[in-house]
Amino acid sequence: TTANAAEARNKKGRCSLVMETILSGMDHAGRDDSVSPMWVQTTSRRRASERLLFPLSSPGFRLMSQLPSLGSADAANLAGPLRAEAARLGFARIGIAAATAPPRHDVFQAWLDRGFAGVMEAWLKRHEPLRGDPQSLLAGARSVIMLATDYSAVAPGDAAEPVEQGRGRVSRYAWGDDYHDLLRTRVNTLAAWLREQVPGCATRGVVDSAPLAEREFGWLAGLGWFGKNTMLIHPAAGSFFFLTGLLTDLELPVDEPIVVDHCGTCTACLDACPTGALPAPRVLDARKCISALTIEDHGPIADDLRAGLGDWVFGCDICQDVCPWNRHAPMTDEPAFQPRGGEATLSLAELLTLDEAGFRQRFKAAPILRAKRVGLARSAAIALGNRPDPAAAAALEQALRDPEQVVRDAAAWALEQWIAQGGELADLATTIVRRAEEQRATG
Repeated sequence: TTANAAEARNKKGRCSLVMETILSGMDHAGRDDSVSPMWVQTTSRRRASERLLFPLSSPGFRLMSQLPSLGSADAANLAGPLRAEAARLGFARIGIAAATAPPRHDVFQAWLDRGFAGVMEAWLKRHEPLRGDPQSLLAGARSVIMLATDYSAVAPGDAAEPVEQGRGRVSRYAWGDDYHDLLRTRVNTLAAWLREQVPGCATRGVVDSAPLAEREFGWLAGLGWFGKNTMLIHPAAGSFFFLTGLLTDLELPVDEPIVVDHCGTCTACLDACPTGALPAPRVLDARKCISALTIEDHGPIADDLRAGLGDWVFGCDICQDVCPWNRHAPMTDEPAFQPRGGEATLSLAELLTLDEAGFRQRFKAAPILRAKRVGLARSAAIALGNRPDPAAAAALEQALRDPEQVVRDAAAWALEQWIAQGGELADLATTIVRRAEEQRATG
């Protein structure tokens, strides 16, 4: 309304437009339809209003407009070549959003206040003010260019098949080399290209390297909607993709977000989570999430969560594997994302017997380094407790003497599970435990 616009203009000379302007089909001045995104939102206003992801009245659902303009058609004309250059560099999809306060920041703050961040809480709270203001990452930023990179190296559903006994599952994003290195090179190259086109413009690439609200800006840029598993889901590509951000002080024509909830009544992800980490649609309790537990948390895992980990030792893809929108997720032939040594799973016995130097050598330049040796060995022991493998008995016995208490405790727990199953497996575990007790008694 006129009153609202006047009020907003009193705040740093900018006004806000609620998301209904997008639903009403408002076009963006200077937009080049010949380079529009792969997915065009065609749902009628009536149907869209019935299935909105969030209420239009939500304060997180406001877009800032009337940012200082370049005052020419140059930025609009640059959008097409920018998309072409991004594709040439290997990015699968590109979208552009205004560098405003990210939508749903209030939801993020409420999520933090509920204690759902787990071991990442301190870091996230410390950087929360930066996350809420893109200007803190690049002074004068006007646009956020969001780039999607598909990373699944297997056909949909293949990774969900049972794995060989004695092997641990790894989230498919971590099968190959560290994605940060590849995407950082690509986004920096794109930034350099942009500065060549517009000398003097400022840029900053972000690959998990700064507190940028990647998913929120990815949504604003039309790269997907927020799924009930909290992932950004693209209607033609699913959710197996990385997000990279490129901030610039250029005002570029923006893309429209997908405001319709294409999850509908589906609850597959919520129903499939074995640890109950999705207590409600679009709510993640990281304290129970297998990915958070196996990657970020290097301490002991609560007893009531251990069985739910199954044979996952690094990350988890369950809530994505069951998502119907991933049935046709594209595969990538990018060499950096292919399984190292052709193996998408890891030997649990090997993980238990690696020392610190061996661990760093084994996973050099791989995402798995983030779990640290102690976290990976602990998860390997828990996996063996859930899916026993007599061939790994010697490794579990060695883990009982590990220098880290958390690994020793996990190995002891695994052997307890073996004993509880009875039979020859119990006899083997009992022998190992007795031998370990005798060794401790004799010093």
